[in-house]
Amino acid sequence: QLVESGGGLVQAGGSLRLSCAASGHTFTFYYAMGWFRQAPGREREFVAAINWSSDNIHYADSVKGRFTISRDNAKNTVYLQMNSLKPEDTAAYYCAAARSGYGTPPPLYDDEYHYWGQGTQVTVSS
Repeated sequence: QLVESGGGLVQAGGSLRLSCAASGHTFTFYYAMGWFRQAPGREREFVAAINWSSDNIHYADSVKGRFTISRDNAKNTVYLQMNSLKPEDTAAYYCAAARSGYGTPPPLYDDEYHYWGQGTQVTVSS
């Protein structure tokens, strides 16, 4: 089970920190984590991904330099720090987990992920 939190309403230029906690027997193996988002009327898009050992991280060009993904394996939690938010960042944000190896690069496509959270809404006002 993946549970996101931290979404909300923020003004442009502001910051939010999303969290995603993994629980249950399913997560007793190495897994990569990713964040995706979906705005109304648009397809789900990749935001960021991190591998188990946190030494392979990828970002979408649209968020590079503004968002930071990190994880705390002891807490089975992944974070997405979002700074300098823009109205176009408004979307439902979903975390996802994919079984992987210790140093394996994280998947970048949503169909490579096996587990999904329920989503948390981020709204950025102009």
